[in-house]
Amino acid sequence: MNCPQCEGILVTLEFDRIEIDHCPGCKGVWLDSGELRMLLDREGGDFLPVALSVAQGKEKKRTCPICSKGMKKVLVGGNRILIDECPGHGMWFDHGELTRVLKEACANNRGQDLAESLVRLLDEVFVPGSGE
Repeated sequence: MNCPQCEGILVTLEFDRIEIDHCPGCKGVWLDSGELRMLLDREGGDFLPVALSVAQGKEKKRTCPICSKGMKKVLVGGNRILIDECPGHGMWFDHGELTRVLKEACANNRGQDLAESLVRLLDEVFVPGSGE
């Protein structure tokens, strides 16, 4: 599968039965439909409504790595994190956006420590030199 941002090849990591597709080039992450909910449920987080609003912005419209159709821009959570979504296939998170979503979703409940553990794991696997 090709990266919707830089056209690199996405590398798949399986984490607790969740496939996380990562681009080594731009450090973005693709989650298939339902995988964000699975991550948040596992970590004790509150699910953030994805389609709070469709955003108009200056960011280039990206194509879904599965169907090649244009994805819509949506704002997620209280901090209004802009992500790309293909309603039928999944979500694209630019570098750091998935970490921000997980931290925000788990900030005010018992899952915060678990969310921090997952964020550290993602950083260790996906960011060279961060686990040293």
